[in-house]
Amino acid sequence: MTTSVIGLSIDAADAAVLAAFWSKVLHRPVNPGATAESAAIDAIDPTSGPKLAFWKVPEPKSVKNRLHLDLWTDEFDAESKRLTDLGATPVADAEKSAVRWTTFADPEGNEFDLVGSLPAG
Repeated sequence: MTTSVIGLSIDAADAAVLAAFWSKVLHRPVNPGATAESAAIDAIDPTSGPKLAFWKVPEPKSVKNRLHLDLWTDEFDAESKRLTDLGATPVADAEKSAVRWTTFADPEGNEFDLVGSLPAG
């Protein structure tokens, strides 16, 4: 018997709006039929990550996420700017060994990390 992660569910005030943000971040289309109540973004291939499902909930986010996405990039500064231009808010920066990351909040406050290599030198 095998168990696999097939997707992540993300609570939202407006599922379609949050799915549209993540669609732009990940360069993956929102599935047809998205509404304020529910929306999804399928994985395109095995390297694109799991399916993301967005579900409207009545309560707003109130504490730090217990689970978050880590996104890898080879163009850290350009991708950081792109995420900010899309509506993400930088929360904190960190470095360890040969990597750096910035924790961002999406438009509804859900944290995620952008990770990349430290510049040489």
